[in-house]
Amino acid sequence: MGRSKAFVFLFVFVFVFVSACKGSDLELLLSLKSSINDQFHTLSNWNPSNPFCKWEGISCLDSSHVAKIHLPGKNLSGKIPESIFRFPYIQSIDLSNNHFFGEIPRNLSSLYLRNLKLRSNNLTGAAVPPPASVPSLEALDVSDNVLSGELPADIGQLSRLRLLDVGGNLLTGRIPSSVTNLTALEVLTLASNQFIGEIPRNLAEMKRLRWVYLGYNNFSGGIPAELGELAALQHLDLVYNNLTGEIPASLGNLTNLEHLFLYFNKLTGGIPKPIFDLGKLVSLDLSDNFFSGEIPEMFVNLRILEVLHLFSNNFTGKIPNALSLLPNLQVLQLWSNNLSGEIPQELGKRNNLTILDLSTNNLAGKLPENLCASGRLFKLILFSNYLEGDIPADLSRCKSLQRVRLQKNRFSGDLPTEFTALPRVYFLDISGNNLSGGIADQKWDMPQLQMLNLAGNKFLGPLPGDFGSEKLENLDLSGNAFSGEIPASFGRFSQLVELKLGGNGLSGRIPAQLSDCRKLVALDLSRNRLTGEVPASFAAMPVLGLLDLSVNELAGTIPSNLGQIESLVQINVSYNPRLRGCLPATAAFLAINSTSVAGTSLCGGEEATGLPPCSGDGAKSRRLRWLVLGLLLAAVLVFAAAVLAMRRRSRHETKRVDSEEGGGCEWELQFTKMPRSITVNDVVSSMREENLVGSGKLGLSYVGKSSVKKKLFFAKEIAAVPEKWWAEWGCLCKISHPNVVRLLGICRLEKAAVLVYEFVEGKNLSEVLGGLIWDRRIKIAVGMARALKYLHCHGVAAGDVAAARVMVDERGEARLRLSLHSYVDHEGSKGPTQTSDVFGFGLLLIELLTGKNRADDGVVEWARYCYADCHVETWVDTVMKSDVDRQNQMVETMNLALQCTAGDPAARPTAADLLKNLESIVRSSSCVSYGFNKLFSC
Repeated sequence: MGRSKAFVFLFVFVFVFVSACKGSDLELLLSLKSSINDQFHTLSNWNPSNPFCKWEGISCLDSSHVAKIHLPGKNLSGKIPESIFRFPYIQSIDLSNNHFFGEIPRNLSSLYLRNLKLRSNNLTGAAVPPPASVPSLEALDVSDNVLSGELPADIGQLSRLRLLDVGGNLLTGRIPSSVTNLTALEVLTLASNQFIGEIPRNLAEMKRLRWVYLGYNNFSGGIPAELGELAALQHLDLVYNNLTGEIPASLGNLTNLEHLFLYFNKLTGGIPKPIFDLGKLVSLDLSDNFFSGEIPEMFVNLRILEVLHLFSNNFTGKIPNALSLLPNLQVLQLWSNNLSGEIPQELGKRNNLTILDLSTNNLAGKLPENLCASGRLFKLILFSNYLEGDIPADLSRCKSLQRVRLQKNRFSGDLPTEFTALPRVYFLDISGNNLSGGIADQKWDMPQLQMLNLAGNKFLGPLPGDFGSEKLENLDLSGNAFSGEIPASFGRFSQLVELKLGGNGLSGRIPAQLSDCRKLVALDLSRNRLTGEVPASFAAMPVLGLLDLSVNELAGTIPSNLGQIESLVQINVSYNPRLRGCLPATAAFLAINSTSVAGTSLCGGEEATGLPPCSGDGAKSRRLRWLVLGLLLAAVLVFAAAVLAMRRRSRHETKRVDSEEGGGCEWELQFTKMPRSITVNDVVSSMREENLVGSGKLGLSYVGKSSVKKKLFFAKEIAAVPEKWWAEWGCLCKISHPNVVRLLGICRLEKAAVLVYEFVEGKNLSEVLGGLIWDRRIKIAVGMARALKYLHCHGVAAGDVAAARVMVDERGEARLRLSLHSYVDHEGSKGPTQTSDVFGFGLLLIELLTGKNRADDGVVEWARYCYADCHVETWVDTVMKSDVDRQNQMVETMNLALQCTAGDPAARPTAADLLKNLESIVRSSSCVSYGFNKLFSC
């Protein structure tokens, strides 16, 4: 009887306990729901009337215990509530790809939690939860957030951890030695942070490691030879660091290694022989280093190699025949070395080539016949070599080709018939060769063609009326011997942006139909034999920026309405002796110089043109009107200057500061727009060591606080100020824009000054860039473009538009701190200009896109090459590689960056154009970029 009562009691206790746990889990779930912002109602079925084990993203051990909460990519936001870690039997939490912010809760007690995945949010603070609170943790993925600080010294206590991914954050410091206690670890990803120091040698103690990704940091020193002891390793990635020395021969012991990526370091020497014992190697990338010597024939041992990147090194000698014998080889990129000799004639015959880039070497001889034997070759880049002979007929039948660049070689003969009917080619550049014959009789059927460059050859005869593509954007046929008239049908190229026909023997009139090319930005018809008048219809081209009609036989007057093209920045009509009449006195004609109108019969214009004045009463009358207007304007300016001077004096405030703070000196407060709560005493008091936050070329920076309302401000001390700076700073004090950090006022003491800026809560862009996703970066770019447009409209140059001068506030808004005396001196100017601002903005865009610092040598040239010849995934910042649906935006933004960094300042867009283009790019976010040929689908 006693046993029966005990059994009943035990049954009731268990029933009550289970019911209590069940109720507890339900309450926790409802609490969790109330803590999360669910804008799109993803959690709509989280309703007590439904069993919670069937709720969205919930899995249970049984009918009463929550085991998994998986809600990745549900557009949820808010702070991660501590309640999510209070489920007694929770094993797995996945909140990846949402919009959570704030810190990861520290007061955890999840004894059974094995998987914690919080990647791709906006989380800040520490990256690793206290090990004692999650003793069973096996997988921790907090990548692609804004986490900061160092890895904790006690991280080694997570002894069951098999995956650790903290990549794409702002973590600093060195890898703690205790990390080697993670003996169960299989995947270690610390990439895209700011770690420093040497790679620890004792990583070799972590024998289960299969994946090591330490790229995109600031590691230095050599590659530890001890890494060769990691027998299970399949993937080793140490890219974009400052590693030096040679590749350790011990890496040849990694017999399971499939991927070895060491690109963009400072490694030297040759490729060690033991590397060719890695029979499982699929990808090898040693590009952008300082490797030298010959490429060994021992590559024949790597039978399953698919990708080989050795570009941007100092390799010499011939391309080894061994590469022709690798049956799985798909991508071979050896560009920018010192390779010589012929391309192996068997290359492509036994390979599975899709990409071949051997450009910028010293290769000679004929092109192999079998490069496209696989039928899969879509990218062929061989420019800047000494290749000669005909373009092979087999290559003309390669239907898979999409991008072909053979320029700057010595190819000769006619253009093969089938070469103009390749269905997928969108980029074809064979300029700078010795090709000859006519092209008008060819069948041009290239429906995807966007860019065609045949310049600098010996082509002759008439121009084709069509090129079989409605997508043509760039057409360059200059520097040949074409004759006849310009086909009127060129006006049907509705997407044309650039048309270059200069340096030929074209004759007849310029067809007015060219004005139907409404997207045309550059039109070069120079050095031909064109006759007739300049078409007045050109004024209908809304974005025309460059017009070169020089060295022709044009006659008549220049249509006055050409001066109404607001976008026109450069025009050249020189050496057309029969051009006569008055030069239009508007737009680009106001800035035209003498070389652009030399050899004509034109008159008028500004003094810089060197043209004689136009005769006649009408001209005298106009000059008289201009004289009267000039005198009136001068009177107005004198009066305005007097008023401003009076107002300026009335704004000055002189205040004696006590000896304790200012040494008894008199500081003068100028151009002030400071709140009354900030006084001179507050500013001078802020200049103490404990308030120091930075130093630069001009002086020290402090954070101050007003004594009355405790209002924060920034103060920058400058010891010696040139006299002309005071007036420039006065202009800056008038600037007020949401994307510009306001200069509130200036405290002056003889030649010393303290600039007082508004306080912006946040960090500068250079500190947080590595952890930002694309949507946040493009938002920053738009904000900076708005700032530039505002400044330029008010006649102010921003100075240095650099990441270090861009503040990102708590709302993610970008604020530019102006610097008139620091700028990108790319054009030899003696101070910042609007075009130097645009150049600096272009560098900023490149940094936002690639993560590559503007201080890196040749960053613009590198970006140009990448944009022209590399897939977006090879140059975009690694943090954003998962943003597949944004790649179209990235490509368009890179195109805009390269326009901004054009060598000719006149070819750069204006700030207004920048903003317009960026806003257009943002609006096109629903478009997706497909592959290398930039096919768009909305």
